[in-house]
Amino acid sequence: MLEKDFRQVSCSTCHQRKENLLGGLGCDEISHIEDHKSCNYYKKNQSLFIEGSYPRGVFCINEGRIKIYKRGNEGKEQIIQIAKGGDLVGFRAMFSEDVYKVSAETLEECNICFISREDFLSLMDSNPTLRKGIIKELSTELADRANFITNMAQKSVRERLAFSLLLLMDIYVGEPINLSREDMANFVGTATETLIRLLKDFKEEAYIETHARKITVLDRNKLMSIAGI
Repeated sequence: MLEKDFRQVSCSTCHQRKENLLGGLGCDEISHIEDHKSCNYYKKNQSLFIEGSYPRGVFCINEGRIKIYKRGNEGKEQIIQIAKGGDLVGFRAMFSEDVYKVSAETLEECNICFISREDFLSLMDSNPTLRKGIIKELSTELADRANFITNMAQKSVRERLAFSLLLLMDIYVGEPINLSREDMANFVGTATETLIRLLKDFKEEAYIETHARKITVLDRNKLMSIAGI
């Protein structure tokens, strides 16, 4: 459990930074971030940004997970990504110089660092490695998003659930998947009642086990077979 206060994270010793786009920054650039960033504690279900607002900067998740989602015409959420420790969130909208097309909200208690738009763009201008990394990230994301949409659009709900559980395993590495049934339904793209029924089927078939809302995958290979992977 995180402390009920922000934890000032040092970029120079942050193990999460070494695995993301900021890993190639030099000592002077790290020092600049240290002087200008802020670290904040977020409660569960707290908003980072909302659809229609203008981007102020970049959020670097130090600890915790957030959902990135879009609301449909009837107000129903479609979760399009779950970001975890080490992920950078919010930088894509800055390049379009437009409002956010999605919203971001914490799924659990989080410690998140914030870098202003001006400081992040300045780092991009001065650091070719960061610039190339962002271009690569955006290109890879486009391909991954196309594959994700294709997979989800062409599969049955049962197949989508199996596929989603595999994705969530990679997000909750070494831990049970811990999402509300409503959030999981919004990730899979189905009604909550349908999700609950299919999870019961998967449990009876010994593909998963559940403890309250937490889910542990017991048979990854079977889920891969169901998902068509």
